[in-house]
Amino acid sequence: MWSWVAHRITGFLIFFFLLVHVLDTSLVRVSPEAYNAVIGTYKNPIMGLGEAGLVAAIVFHAFNGIRIILVDFWSKGAKYQRVMLWVVLGLFVVTMAGFLPRHLMHVFGGE
Repeated sequence: MWSWVAHRITGFLIFFFLLVHVLDTSLVRVSPEAYNAVIGTYKNPIMGLGEAGLVAAIVFHAFNGIRIILVDFWSKGAKYQRVMLWVVLGLFVVTMAGFLPRHLMHVFGGE
């Protein structure tokens, strides 16, 4: 059940990001100065951590979505759903372990 909840939450967060992204990108056609001001506010460590959270949401949502497809359409999916959840979590940890160190060095200036 928790993977179901996490899947819905990450889906909502990704949707919210895409909505904000479309809105702030559309500012470039209205006022390039306003666009530059908004983009300038994104260049801080808090937003860098938010980017890491966004990547985490996308990675989990993608891997768990594949698991859900397999549970729904593979004849043995229901039988192996718990094992597939552990695979999803393992892939999530490996992917984030590869992404976070480099991203956080960039965010906090340790390039």
